[in-house]
Amino acid sequence: MPGYDRRYPEITPMGLLTFTINVTLDGCVDHEVGIADDETNAFFTRLLDESGAMLWGRVTYEMMESYWPAVASGTVEAPPSFREWAFTLEAKPKYVVSSNRKDFPWTNSHHIGGDLRTEVQKLKDATPAGVLLGSGKLATELDRLDLIDEYRILVQPRIAGHGPTLYQGGLSDVRRLELVSASPLRNGIVAMHYRREHV
Repeated sequence: MPGYDRRYPEITPMGLLTFTINVTLDGCVDHEVGIADDETNAFFTRLLDESGAMLWGRVTYEMMESYWPAVASGTVEAPPSFREWAFTLEAKPKYVVSSNRKDFPWTNSHHIGGDLRTEVQKLKDATPAGVLLGSGKLATELDRLDLIDEYRILVQPRIAGHGPTLYQGGLSDVRRLELVSASPLRNGIVAMHYRREHV
């Protein structure tokens, strides 16, 4: 479907941290509220495939760890688009920010501890293809540290009427963004791509 496109170059600058998440019209980021179909899975699979690594907080990691490795191994039956996402996720380096867990046995998983600003900046610097961030609470912390460069938000055609909501912990000031593209999907979702003005 046609979408708004500012025609920015497709080449992504080096070492960016990109926050991606599903959000309803009323700001809910509950993972069970959004549309999880072939089109949505294809979007996230392509986004991850183009990135160098995945970054999560412990809670999100454990939620993903409880399901996707089993899909990749074939232990759990799943549609082809789910399996493709699982294979891509399996192969990608996965970094987990946690202060109370250090052992992450899922393939290609790595612990991030210590000073959050320093360690995430090191990860960005070491990942030329960019890092994909997929945890809402961690995104609030990293945005407070001015570390997020881009936002790839899937706006769901839903009103949840409940939380949790995006950035409900608050930020100290307004983030000014440039619209890179807005692309409607067939399922009613709009894929929004924003870039921080300073990037």
